[in-house]
Amino acid sequence: MTRTALCLWFNGQAEEAAEFYCSVFPNSKVGRIQRYPEGSPFPAPFSAGTAMTVDFELDGQPYTALNGGPEFTFSEATSVQIFCDDQAEIDRYWNALTADGGEESMCGWLKDKYGFSWQVVPSMLAELHSEDPAKEKAVADAIFSMKKLDIAELQRAFDTA
Repeated sequence: MTRTALCLWFNGQAEEAAEFYCSVFPNSKVGRIQRYPEGSPFPAPFSAGTAMTVDFELDGQPYTALNGGPEFTFSEATSVQIFCDDQAEIDRYWNALTADGGEESMCGWLKDKYGFSWQVVPSMLAELHSEDPAKEKAVADAIFSMKKLDIAELQRAFDTA
């Protein structure tokens, strides 16, 4: 068992979000759901029976979704990185997570329809780091010019610098 799990704070969408994320990532599942009890002091949407916490796994990594209310919202200061083996995998995650109201950002970052930030990154990106400052700059410039990262373009920038 891992000792840490990321807890995501939602305002009524915890169960929906956990189910959505599990549909996007392979080897994922929704686990225990703790529901608000009768007589809960929280107003709607936190009536009795509404999910209070939802434990779930994304590709084996534990998470918890909490319906905590409108007091806190997500920011880009926290994100989850998704390391992808090829462009098809980047495209699949990018398209799934930006669908239905998600937002593209820059440099491989996006917000999903719940406002949570993800970084969709090619696994091979580390291989493009170099002691050659021209290559480093070319790759960085390519990243800064993109929303969704394009492996072929990153490799081309590295190779031609």
